[in-house]
Amino acid sequence: HVQLVESGGGSALAGGSVRLSCAASGYTFNTYSWFRQAPGQEREGVAAIDTGDGSTYYLNSVEGRFTISHDNAKNTLYLQMNNLKPGDTAMYYCAADRPPFGNWDEADVYNYWGQGTQVTVS
Repeated sequence: HVQLVESGGGSALAGGSVRLSCAASGYTFNTYSWFRQAPGQEREGVAAIDTGDGSTYYLNSVEGRFTISHDNAKNTLYLQMNNLKPGDTAMYYCAADRPPFGNWDEADVYNYWGQGTQVTVS
């Protein structure tokens, strides 16, 4: 079965670092992304990667602080989050399998989602 399982979330101090992982099983995808959603806010795209050509995309507010990557051998997606800010507090989700016509930061175009992992920055 296709499954995405996030891990690595938790609490961190402002300025700290957290690395999230998303282990995929059942299929090898070409497109992945991380989304986050805070209470009362829309789900927003944080970062995306095309594993075919290595292209990456980032939300402006995380550019330079977050890095998305994918380990093809482990079929695992990562989000390295550095210099965390309280505004980064949210539930983080990984998503996979974006059709060619879909925009990377549109949540409804992805076919698979993980269960989410909470990141709290204070």
